[in-house]
Amino acid sequence: MKKTLPRLQSWPLMALAAGLLLSGCAVGPNYQRPASVDVSHFKEAEGWVAAAPADALDRGPWWQLFNDPVLDQLAERVAVSNQNVAAAVAGYAQARALVREQRAGLFPTVTFDAGANRARSGGAGASGGSSIGRVGNSFQSSIGASWEPDVWGRLRRAADSAGANAQASAADLASATLSAQGELAINYLTLRQLDAQRTLFDSTLAGFRRNVEITQNRYSAGIAAKTDLLQAQTQLANAETDQLGLQRQRAQLEHAIAVLTGEAPANFTLAPQEWKPQVPEVPLVVASTLLQRRPDIAAAERRVAAANEQIGITRSAYYPSLALGASAGSNVARLADLFAASTNVWSVGLSAAQLLFNAGATGARVDGAEAAHQRAVANYRQTVLAAFASVEDQLSASRVLLAQLELRRQASTAADQVEQQVLNRYRSGQVGFTEVITVQATALSARRALVQGLADRQTTAVALMQALGGGWRAEP
Repeated sequence: MKKTLPRLQSWPLMALAAGLLLSGCAVGPNYQRPASVDVSHFKEAEGWVAAAPADALDRGPWWQLFNDPVLDQLAERVAVSNQNVAAAVAGYAQARALVREQRAGLFPTVTFDAGANRARSGGAGASGGSSIGRVGNSFQSSIGASWEPDVWGRLRRAADSAGANAQASAADLASATLSAQGELAINYLTLRQLDAQRTLFDSTLAGFRRNVEITQNRYSAGIAAKTDLLQAQTQLANAETDQLGLQRQRAQLEHAIAVLTGEAPANFTLAPQEWKPQVPEVPLVVASTLLQRRPDIAAAERRVAAANEQIGITRSAYYPSLALGASAGSNVARLADLFAASTNVWSVGLSAAQLLFNAGATGARVDGAEAAHQRAVANYRQTVLAAFASVEDQLSASRVLLAQLELRRQASTAADQVEQQVLNRYRSGQVGFTEVITVQATALSARRALVQGLADRQTTAVALMQALGGGWRAEP
């Protein structure tokens, strides 16, 4: 008996060692980054003048290229107070917690149980009558441990899948922040453009009011017809209506900026200030590095990795699962004997379970995991294609807007000269007021188009920086 007892006690240790050795196996495909389009250059970048230094976007917040302190302050607040960003932060924290939960499954679990009971046992006397039973106490305590060896790599793949999802969540956070800051920059620059439009209207309305006074005097003197006065008054009223429309648009943008910075619109105000139509030189990155600069691409790639691990997790169901368990405890009548060595009992065991039949459910899960992986790969490749298209769109828009801006300057200058000449001719009685109305409307439209062209170049620069990933760069 003394010879067989060590063998019986060594059996759980041998099973544990076997489990550790087998845990080096892992079913399922190893992850490889899916191939995407091979792009060496941007087609629309021909003739693009690169900013110096070329790594300007990596040296600090990209919105600082606009050299506007108010914009800098607002953009910094987005990362702290924007509620969409806050939701993304919480999502990232949740994903990291899931990683810790999955990794905990790789280690044994230990439990402790304790209890105390007091009970009376009834009995019957010899004559069939009842007798008072015995009242007794019982105390129990036990400590147990269980561990599932990761023989087929299911637990490790689950932890790796959770880790990939956490990395995707981190990229989602960067993407949400970049989107919110880009939206803020566009709204802010548009608001400042409306301030410039309002200044333009102030000077234009002053001229229209002079027209009404001059026409009123000419009508009173019998030189001009009443229709001239009515046309001048109509022109002034329409312009004042347009200016009120600018106020409405500005208020809406101010409210949107308040929400983006986490403020209630009632508590947020942006005072008018002089518009700086500065368009920064956006440093153009090498096309091949776009895959590391776009957080949405990084998130899509990480989800491919997570889907790849799910294939191994589902395939592990084809193989038996093993579990090791151990426990030690005692069950005594007196509390003082609870931890006495003579009352202790222990057990160590190994269990195995193998699914024999489930009508193809496991195969269906494997097929579903493989299809989910293929879908993730397709989504990743589509994200890459969309990213390159976005950069090409903004490069093309930047080039076209620059050419249009010069033409708009020429048109505005010519319209101003025509307006002045026609006004002089009207005052000398050479033309009617209808012609004055026409050229003034044309001049105002040309001035507004010039301001809009400058603003479009600014917002396109923001969109281009967003398309290039801002200052974000994926971890290796």
